[in-house]
Amino acid sequence: GGYSVLGIKMAEEEINKAGGVMGRQIEVMSEDSVNPATAATKAQRMLERDGATVLMGEINSASALTIMQVAARNKKFFMQIGARSDVLRGKNCNRYTFHVDIPVTVMVNAVGQSLVRENKVKGKNFYMLSADYLFGHDLLKAAMAFILEHGGKIIGDDLVATDVTDFSGFMLKIRRAKPDVVCSNLAGNQVTNLVKQYAEFSLPFPMVGFNLNTADAWAAGEGNLSGIWPTVWMHTLDTPGSKAFTAAFTKKHGKPPENHAWIEYVSLRMMAQAMNEAKSTDTERLIAYFEKEAQFDVLKARKAYFRSWDHQLMQEAYPFTVKPKGQAKDKWDFLVLGAAVPWPNQPLELLAPP
Repeated sequence: GGYSVLGIKMAEEEINKAGGVMGRQIEVMSEDSVNPATAATKAQRMLERDGATVLMGEINSASALTIMQVAARNKKFFMQIGARSDVLRGKNCNRYTFHVDIPVTVMVNAVGQSLVRENKVKGKNFYMLSADYLFGHDLLKAAMAFILEHGGKIIGDDLVATDVTDFSGFMLKIRRAKPDVVCSNLAGNQVTNLVKQYAEFSLPFPMVGFNLNTADAWAAGEGNLSGIWPTVWMHTLDTPGSKAFTAAFTKKHGKPPENHAWIEYVSLRMMAQAMNEAKSTDTERLIAYFEKEAQFDVLKARKAYFRSWDHQLMQEAYPFTVKPKGQAKDKWDFLVLGAAVPWPNQPLELLAPP
């Protein structure tokens, strides 16, 4: 999306201004993946026709899977940046792919632990709305496992087709079910639409969610969003690196960065670090470098590293909530970032898939 391009282009400019990679300027090529089949075709074309050294990007789990297959066939490095499905790190994992964003299990744990601390799981009835595709199924599986393990009960579980925009029928079902908590396992614009319509129906049951990007939260608007949600990063994170990045991005683009801008920015910086320190762009040498669990500054309180055996980036995550209506300074200021998880004295792998 737009924020992703802005983030990676900003990193490209900074890296080249600082001397590039091994003394050479880098060039970022971008394509719209559209769907899984098109994503695979374009990835192959980038390698064969355009001479791409590595593949980076993607947010859709199904499209990420097809690009992973292209990378494996061509024995080329793929930094899979934004897709979150656990199965990409599990049964569909391959040695040529490294995953940056927090996976489904971490998102569920980030929100779930907050709910447990507030006594909002044990003995509570949950109603689930989940996206009917790979990512949504994966998120539903992890959410149900967490809730049941901690003494909650699932009294409703609806799969939502990806083209659904009107949630009124689901609202009526929720009203009849009278759950203690409504849980969103949706993605993208569907979360925004659900949140807005939920506010319009004025249902009294609190809502939480296990997936919400910052831009979609902003689009829902102050006064509509409520509850606890997970994120991998937010522009209000109070670390020197994040504050500097946010200030530079805001000055350049007239708006704060959201999580996709940040993740593309730090991903290209990690790739440049790996190439410079490995003194190579060769796939095998890059894999060896990342598998050494080298440390990376991702603008958080703790440095991150890729776990050697599943190639998942181990990093802090955060729950976030919403300010009371009327307290926001602007349209980007109504979210409240919670404390990083795992806690500072806990290992980064604590919340990750085992």
